[in-house]
Amino acid sequence: MNYLDRNEFNFEPSQKVLDAIKNFNPANLCFYTRIYDQGKKSVISVRVSELYGVPEEQVLLGYGGEEILKNAIHYFLTVGDNKTILIPEFSWWYYNRVAGECGGHFEMYPLYEQDDTFAYNVDEVIEYTNRIHPRMLLLASPNNPTGNSLTSEEIGRIMENIPDDTMVLVDEAYASFITSDTDYIAPLVNKYQNLIISRTLSKFYGLPGLRCGFGFIGKGHDQFLSYSNKYLGFNRFSEDVALAALDSDEHYRRVADDMEWDRQLFKRELGDLPGFKVYKSVANFILIKYPVEIKDALMKELAIQDYKIKFMADKGLESCLRITLGRKEQIQVVCDTIKRVYLNK
Repeated sequence: MNYLDRNEFNFEPSQKVLDAIKNFNPANLCFYTRIYDQGKKSVISVRVSELYGVPEEQVLLGYGGEEILKNAIHYFLTVGDNKTILIPEFSWWYYNRVAGECGGHFEMYPLYEQDDTFAYNVDEVIEYTNRIHPRMLLLASPNNPTGNSLTSEEIGRIMENIPDDTMVLVDEAYASFITSDTDYIAPLVNKYQNLIISRTLSKFYGLPGLRCGFGFIGKGHDQFLSYSNKYLGFNRFSEDVALAALDSDEHYRRVADDMEWDRQLFKRELGDLPGFKVYKSVANFILIKYPVEIKDALMKELAIQDYKIKFMADKGLESCLRITLGRKEQIQVVCDTIKRVYLNK
């Protein structure tokens, strides 16, 4: 089966990752790490601190980016009486479910379709946040499933103009597909105490099955760090593989660059067909509006060929497909199938 529905990785891991797996010493699993004796969380947090220029004590680690998001939402929505989180209108359904798990509730702020993209209205995000005054504001950059992002300047403008007691959680799971520049992170985290930035090895580094996420938080949150940290350390096998991945940027950048071929194929082959719109994406997936009358035939034809893509059911996106960007031969099959089903309708 070709899974192009969950934004997973359909390419080869880096050689360094393969070597780390091959050369791992199983005897290491017989002992806890000793790095917590040094007051550190993990060899991963130490490496991330070096790479991003953020003090190790402000680095967050989790079982994927999912756990970082979940820990933050569960903690901050249960401390105090304010249990409201603001989330984007078109975004990952998991955000509002996590809020509900801890007795919180969510309100949405809009994203706007503009030509062949979606966009935040930064002034409106600021206005919503000041009017509603939530305990948390969630920003997804790039956003899933719309594929749009915020600049570091826009994040800074939001931070500068909202209440200090609103925790801002920026989900940057897909951010490395936009650029290799991460120099903006340390200044933002150092300046704003109420900021959390979450990243992961699941997307750009292609290791969703490793379940390893990392992030950063502003100063002064010792209780939250105590809540989210693992006293006895992390999975030592995952640590070795994660370190190898973090040292393989050149390999994964080549993969990310190859995905532009996928984007251009969809735009060239489907973009001018009646009823279609191929949206710009800066992530490892693409959103495409299509004529919904071909849905059943398209689902059937893709299933015959052992392909899965995401048929959106979110309100306002019911006429859209979200397709994970994969290998050229996979994307060619999907694109050809969509076009063939449409022309034969």
